[in-house]
Amino acid sequence: MPVVRWNSDKHYLLELARAQLPVVPTRIAEAYGAAQPVLEEFLQQHSCRELVVKPAVGAGSRDARRHSRTDAAEILAHMQPLLAAGRSVMLQPYLESVDRDGETALMFIDGRFSHAIRKGPLLPAGAPATAALFAAEDIRPRIPGADELAVAERVMAQLPFDTLLYGRVDLIRDEAGRPCVLELELTEPSLYLMYEPGSAQRFAEATLARLRSPRKRTLKAKRRSNYVM
Repeated sequence: MPVVRWNSDKHYLLELARAQLPVVPTRIAEAYGAAQPVLEEFLQQHSCRELVVKPAVGAGSRDARRHSRTDAAEILAHMQPLLAAGRSVMLQPYLESVDRDGETALMFIDGRFSHAIRKGPLLPAGAPATAALFAAEDIRPRIPGADELAVAERVMAQLPFDTLLYGRVDLIRDEAGRPCVLELELTEPSLYLMYEPGSAQRFAEATLARLRSPRKRTLKAKRRSNYVM
């Protein structure tokens, strides 16, 4: 349960950034708060031509949308109903590298890197927020760069939990080409095992090993999260 609570709220991105991990710049407007001051501060701090607005707690691409920075009225009209409904809202620069390179999702099984895939861009410019749970995805196998693997391994090593059965680190590259964490998936089953021969077998073996030798897994005392309740 602590893992689910921590990972289902994207406030964890702020925690990863405080731990000096490379994270896509993220600003969060808190539930029931005012949208306009947060948006104005975000635009002052970031010169991006476009930004992404989405709930801090959500699933798939639902309620996520890509906006031009000049469409303040449209952005506020997206944010305000979510905030009024008691949902925190994230703002992030839309990094243009995703249109060219997509995302790199790296899968870990029992703390070790297993395989990776490429995910194509999900949010077309000017499109409304996704009504379905998931947007259509272009997914292909990918060999991650050495820098991507290094970042993903750092993230998994610094989680506020003992080694988990599985995890997925989604990365995109910033304007300088450096990999940054977009999302960290520790609770969902989308591990794309069909894209890597042998990965399903590795996952099954790791699961069976834990069932045969159950170990008590607790939060790391020195890295207890403010978002675990």
